Amino acid sequence: MTEILSAAWCRRAALAAVAALAGWAPAHAQRAPKPTKAAPAPAAAANADRTDSLALRKIFDEALLRGESYDNLRYLTGTIGPRLSGSPQAQQAVEWGKATMEKAGFDRVYLQEVMVPHWVRGSKERGEIVGNKDKGIRVPVCALGGSVGTGGKLKAGVVEVHSLDEVKKLPEAAVKGKFVFYNRPFNDALIEPGTAYGGAVDQRALGAIEAAKRGAVGALVRSMTSARDDNPHTGTMRYAEGVTKVPGAALSTNAADQLSQLLKANPDLQFELEMECLTLPDEKSYNVVGEIKGSRFPQEIITVGGHLDSWDLAQGAHDDGTGVVQSMEALRLLHATGFKPERTVRAVLFMNEENGTRGGNEYARLATQNKETHLAAIESDGGGFTPRGFNIEADPATVAKIARWAPLLLPYHAADITPGHAGTDIEPLQAAVHPKALIGYDCDSQRYFDIHHTAADTFDKVNRRELELGGASMASLIYLLSKYGL
Repeated sequence: MTEILSAAWCRRAALAAVAALAGWAPAHAQRAPKPTKAAPAPAAAANADRTDSLALRKIFDEALLRGESYDNLRYLTGTIGPRLSGSPQAQQAVEWGKATMEKAGFDRVYLQEVMVPHWVRGSKERGEIVGNKDKGIRVPVCALGGSVGTGGKLKAGVVEVHSLDEVKKLPEAAVKGKFVFYNRPFNDALIEPGTAYGGAVDQRALGAIEAAKRGAVGALVRSMTSARDDNPHTGTMRYAEGVTKVPGAALSTNAADQLSQLLKANPDLQFELEMECLTLPDEKSYNVVGEIKGSRFPQEIITVGGHLDSWDLAQGAHDDGTGVVQSMEALRLLHATGFKPERTVRAVLFMNEENGTRGGNEYARLATQNKETHLAAIESDGGGFTPRGFNIEADPATVAKIARWAPLLLPYHAADITPGHAGTDIEPLQAAVHPKALIGYDCDSQRYFDIHHTAADTFDKVNRRELELGGASMASLIYLLSKYGL
């Protein structure tokens, strides 16, 4: 209970700090008595606030009573399913996204061609801890995205480490010919799971490189999660030019704990891994773009998007089916409520965020080529959970401008507007066309990494109301950005 109260207090404190910067305070922070002779707000400002408040209420009513995000997600995850770049399902998702936005009545819907990686997992992976007298214990494993296969059964000893630096410092004889087992867990003392993820993910991304440099035959990595279960988490890994490519696999957290315990009892035990994954030639794919043209400033663009691809272990519901349907829904909500945006608004379904970011890079390249002006870009790629607010990558003055709208978003629990990472797919826009703000939709992420990149990322884990509230929150911010600019 104390930890929950502390987390809530931290969120309130952060909100109050931004409120002070923007010159307002949320209701729970308004404790001081009102001055007896306070000057009334100008009539024009008061009317604008009422108009905007009513507009946002209309958006949320449409979302909660007639929202289409949940049904769209049901089709994307249930009928199409996993959508790894280069797969037939990824192409089906492109066609579905285009048809869905055309049906919604946007002014323009089109595709942006992009070449993407095509990695395939092959047959289900097999991992086994082998002890004395070749007695084996099967454990849950999965190949990391982009890994090479094992070329049959690969059996070797295991050395456990907790950092990349530890591998570099070990004697070569302690590593050569073995699996390097990276077993650094999430830091569960951190309130935000995303911060814990960022503190652990280097071993997944770079572990095979550092292991191979010391002569290891492969890398085994503890799954990127705080959950203790039997679901291994995939995710992208890298190779380096001039360094031997060795297989990389994730162990479930239960399997990692078991392997660590058994190694302490028997440092000479072995691990047997079998994976048939391989990388095929690049495939042609597409970003899907839907657009509503601005009525006054059509040359200024507000982008909102999520990534259409997903890993192949499950349906890719929270990662990132929810972001895809919320982005389309944000435009549909504006259209359905009769709002005519003053600036052009685009919904972009990016391809290949998971293992290459080719779609995001191509969108930015075309924006530069077409000499486009981007006011802001919003991304939803943190799951479809209850709204909290938005993370902003911008200068302090721009953050303050966006934070001034927090009172309008407060009734919908989307008023936490703070500096923070916005999103991987919109990041290339910063160097390409310098939008005034990159914005990440922020929701309650405490459960996100329990299912992230696993077989458990399925439609049944998504709550309809939470999902629809997120799309409405994004549509509301777009409404304000379009009306007032930055």
